[in-house]
Formats: sequence, structure tokens, C-alpha cells
Amino acid sequence: MTTTPQAARRASPRKRRPATPAAPDPSAGLMPQAEPVRLLNSDGTPLPAHPDYPEPPVEALREMYRRMVVGRRFDAQATALTKQGRLAVYPSSRGQEACQVGGVLALREDDWVFPTYRESMALTARGIDPVEVLTLLRGDWHCGYDPTEVRTAPQCTPLATQCVHAAGLAYGESYQGRDTVALVYIGDGATSEGDFHEGVNFAAVFKAPVVYFVQNNRYAISVPLSRQTAAPTLAYKGVGYGVPSEQVDGNDPVAVLAVLNRAVAHARAGKGPYLVEAHTYRMEPHTNADDQTRYRDAEEVEAWRERDPITRLESYLRAREVLDDAAVAEIAEEAEAYAARLRERMNVQPTVDPLSLFEHVYAEPTPQLVEQREQVRAELAATQEEDA
Repeated sequence: MTTTPQAARRASPRKRRPATPAAPDPSAGLMPQAEPVRLLNSDGTPLPAHPDYPEPPVEALREMYRRMVVGRRFDAQATALTKQGRLAVYPSSRGQEACQVGGVLALREDDWVFPTYRESMALTARGIDPVEVLTLLRGDWHCGYDPTEVRTAPQCTPLATQCVHAAGLAYGESYQGRDTVALVYIGDGATSEGDFHEGVNFAAVFKAPVVYFVQNNRYAISVPLSRQTAAPTLAYKGVGYGVPSEQVDGNDPVAVLAVLNRAVAHARAGKGPYLVEAHTYRMEPHTNADDQTRYRDAEEVEAWRERDPITRLESYLRAREVLDDAAVAEIAEEAEAYAARLRERMNVQPTVDPLSLFEHVYAEPTPQLVEQREQVRAELAATQEEDA
């Protein structure tokens, strides 16, 4: 019987091709947790320890509580000063105390902070004079403090532009061999801006040591998050740039500090940027000029009030016997004294010099600027003569 070549091939056992090795997952190490990291329940009782985020030292948590209490009292005083006409505008950060203070505590003094207009509480928690912090909102100078002295950039009103500034500064610091970290405070609305994407992309490509800290308080003024992005959470935005990302319960002070500690350590070790999204809530209107009742209801606000970060941390520290009634009262007294000093200083009418308009415009004034300055000087002298 003759066997055809085709039949022989069918009868012979087939050789298996070697298995193709699985391609590495490009998102490995970049993806955030499926649920926001949380170490405390809403009532302050501890949850099981998280393997990736060890609890910060209890001394750091007690200091965090102190700064949060003082910060909230500062925020309330600044709001009152606005109603009294001492400030032109004030964006409250009440409800976001864990984020405001946590971002500062995770840094060293020689690190840099890049704030938005809402970070007044963070800046006072960093130790900056509160009157200097409020200078911008008073309608005086663009920045009341020396950025290089306090390692804090001017508060940024245009959304997301500080994302690019931070990437450039952090890259420059690492290029010179320093392990400085820059932390950028941004809101959820800023992640829709081009500067956010440019800053994160640059930082990722050049491994700039930046922590992009997104405070997702649910609204970009009145625009809800659902109208800003279709991403599962904002933390996923870092993955597309090759940036490790995480999401955290922004009203859990312990978790916020734990996650930020890891993010800052990652950046400081030369591994590049890190993106953290904190789920939190703005309890007050966007600013004193905002009518929040047009886009959210009282029931929503009340639900978030029950997740108060200060109450949450106080309950936890009391259970740890780190706080007692006397310590809580002492911190509250400190906060009242802080507000009283601020109120007294802000009620002093500032001395305004019209000629200061011409300062810090150019290193070497142009002929046109000199001419304008002298014109104003002459007009002021003439007015003084008339008054005399």
C-alpha cells in the first residue's frame, strides 16, 4: 500500500510550537488601588493595617491634628474677614484639612510647595505668616511672602499652570544633584487643563521628583466631576504617562499622610513623579461670591459633614490615649489666639504707595516706565501741595 506524502504528514505527530512568553504588563506598578486607601473608619476606629502604607508615627498624627484645628480656625476667620470687607475674596478649604495639612507634613523644609488659590490653610500650616498669605486675596501684592525664603511658589489662580512650574523646578533641582521634592496642589478641575498634562508628561519623561496631589472635592466651581472626566477615577490619569498613581480617602488623615509619605519617598529616591488623588469635599461655597445652592443640595453637604477629618482623627487619637480633654482644650485655645492675632493685624489699614506699581516690573526699568513713574510722582506731589 502506497502512502501519499499528505497522508504521511497527517499521520505524523505535530510538533508543538514553543509557548510565546507573556509580554510584561506595561501598567505594572502604575495602577491605583481599586478603592481609595483608607486606614480609619468614618468614626475614627482603625481598619486593618495596609501592607503598602504603614501608619505614620503617632507624634506626626498628633501634630497633624493640631495644625488641622488651627487651620480650620484660620479658615473661619478669613471667611469672616471677607464678609467684613477686609479681603476681596476668599476660597475656603473647610473639609479638606487632612489634605491641606498632610501635604505639608509629608515634606521637608527644603522641599517646595506649589499651591493654588485655595491653599491658604496649607501655607499657614507650613509656617508662613497668615497676613502674608492673605495679601493676594486682600488685593495688594500678587504674593505677600518671599517664595525663595519659604520654598513656596506664589498661590496660582490660573488653573494648572503651577504643574509646569513644579516640573521645571524639580527637574532643575535633580539636575544639580539635590534630592528636593516639589509637591503640587491641584483640584479636580485642573486635571482638565492642558498644563496639567504637559507638566505630568514632562516630569515623567525626565523623572522630575514631583508629587501631583489632586484634591478631588467633586466640583470645579459648579461643574460636577461627571462632566469633567469619564475616567474611573482621576488617579488613572497618571497611568497614561507612565506615572505611578494612587487614590486615597481624603478625609482620612492617617491614610492621607501615609500615602503622601510613600509618594514623596518615591520622588526623592529619583524614581520620578507620583500622582495622588484624594477624595474629599469642599464644605463651603467655592468662594464668597459663589451660590452653592444652584448646583448641590444640603443633604449632600450634610452627608460629608459626618466624615469630618478633624473629628475622625481626634476620635482615633483619644482611643490611642494621645489626646485627652486637656490637650484638646489647649489646642483649641491656641487656635483662638491665632485667629485673634490675625483679626487684629488684618484690621489695620495697609499703607499703600502708588509708586510701588513700578517696582519689580523689570530688573532695569525701561525709558517708558521711568517716564510713567515720574509722571505719577509729579501728580502725587501736586496733590500733596493742594492738600497742604
